[in-house]
Amino acid sequence: MVKVFSLNKTICLTSNLMDYQQRKDTVLVRIHSLDELQMMYDELVNKNQFIEVYYYHENEKLLLTSFSAAFKVIEAAGGLVKNKNGEYLFIFRNGKWDLPKGKIEKGEGIKTAAIREVEEECSVGKLKIVKELESTYHTYHQDEKAILKRTYWFEMLCEDESALIPQEEEGITEVKWLSKDQLSQVYENTFESIKEVLKSVH
Repeated sequence: MVKVFSLNKTICLTSNLMDYQQRKDTVLVRIHSLDELQMMYDELVNKNQFIEVYYYHENEKLLLTSFSAAFKVIEAAGGLVKNKNGEYLFIFRNGKWDLPKGKIEKGEGIKTAAIREVEEECSVGKLKIVKELESTYHTYHQDEKAILKRTYWFEMLCEDESALIPQEEEGITEVKWLSKDQLSQVYENTFESIKEVLKSVH
């Protein structure tokens, strides 16, 4: 299942009917013709009674491709970074806690972009990728264009113990290492997509 965070709703694209969690604020739509997906999306995304909208089709990859075709797709990469003390690296940007990430530059590899963004936004080095995590998707509007951003996430280890410096020109006002016991402040003021990434924190 692929989750797309769209304004105050979660769009779930799935090929497994068992993924559907029926509640009064959820709805399941079986997509028979992929051409109808955009029409159904426009209709349901404006219905306030639904918080989660599930789209089902037997081919999940095709479902995501069809959904993505309605947007300008932007790809980004970032890191869930851990230090030797078991703390996690967070940035505070635009009034919310976030993880370091940014757009992949033309011709740049995904892993290279993820490490570069962490280095630039937090002023850290000595980063090592441990494993790839699940990508996240969210939509927004920019210059009246509908954007779908896919962010590739990587778990990383950091051996750099130097002082953290926020990249202020990117709107970052604070960079902090937080322990697991301190993550409640993040959950109270972050994005749903970041909560998805944090599910990998045991």
